[in-house]
Amino acid sequence: MARNKKPASSGDMVRTLLVILVPLVIITVFFSRYLDDYPVQEVDWQSVLAQAREQAPYPVLAPKGLPGSWRPTQVTWVKTGQPHLNDQPSARNLWQIGYLDPSDVYISVNQGDARPEDFISDTTRDGVVDGRSAVGDQSWVRYVSDDERTRSLVWSTPEVTTIVVGDTTYEALEAFAGTLSAT
Repeated sequence: MARNKKPASSGDMVRTLLVILVPLVIITVFFSRYLDDYPVQEVDWQSVLAQAREQAPYPVLAPKGLPGSWRPTQVTWVKTGQPHLNDQPSARNLWQIGYLDPSDVYISVNQGDARPEDFISDTTRDGVVDGRSAVGDQSWVRYVSDDERTRSLVWSTPEVTTIVVGDTTYEALEAFAGTLSAT
């Protein structure tokens, strides 16, 4: 026996849209207003710094005297040949320490002693030279990424390349670089 179907009305369309849209609105409101942000996980970097300074063939730099509002979030010390990214052997003795500044902008110092061209290219996000900065008595080369978001300061000596990088102004990077100390 065939059933007689009445044609769909505009009321049916509205009810169908409500069945779809109401849960979407509830989910959107819940996830955008009621879930807390993940807290920043700070790292204990002192022991890693001590190990790096003991083992590195170059003076390891770290910020000194940063206010407590700067939060250390990343630290790495890898010797040449040890597993690093994707468990591949590190091409250099690599020191990295990164902080969130009071505005939650990430700034890091990175040091490596081999293959400086590759190191600079990788760390500056394939940046191009954008002038020079004076930090203390040192002349740093400025780099900017293609999208002009990431800026870097690079200081090279025969024994080590030091890169300060962040998505911020050169002035902020210069101020951070000014806090770097080998002691």
